[in-house]
Amino acid sequence: MSTDRLSSTFSALSDPTRRAILARLSLGEASVSELARPFEMSLPAISKHLKVLERAGLISRGRDAQSRPCRIAPGALKEAAEWIEHYRRFWEQSFDRLDDYLREIQAKEDEHGRNG
Repeated sequence: MSTDRLSSTFSALSDPTRRAILARLSLGEASVSELARPFEMSLPAISKHLKVLERAGLISRGRDAQSRPCRIAPGALKEAAEWIEHYRRFWEQSFDRLDDYLREIQAKEDEHGRNG
């Protein structure tokens, strides 16, 4: 995944309205008016959010006679999740090493306490 695409994905996800739209689309495809319903904003404003999500590769829009139903496109989310997973493993391993070190210190303190 290119850094530009990853940046685009995280930028799109930085907005709570866009995250809410993705959450709704995770339940199935929806029209622009269906996506706009829970928000107090105009259809053009929702359309701008959809364009950001579409450019980031997070959603796709179909063609149905008069409407353009939106659906989630999992590719970009999967790539972002893989990127995050790498760092999750890093931090998990770091915390495991810290736990080992703290247990070692505790054992030494316990040993000195009994001998002292």
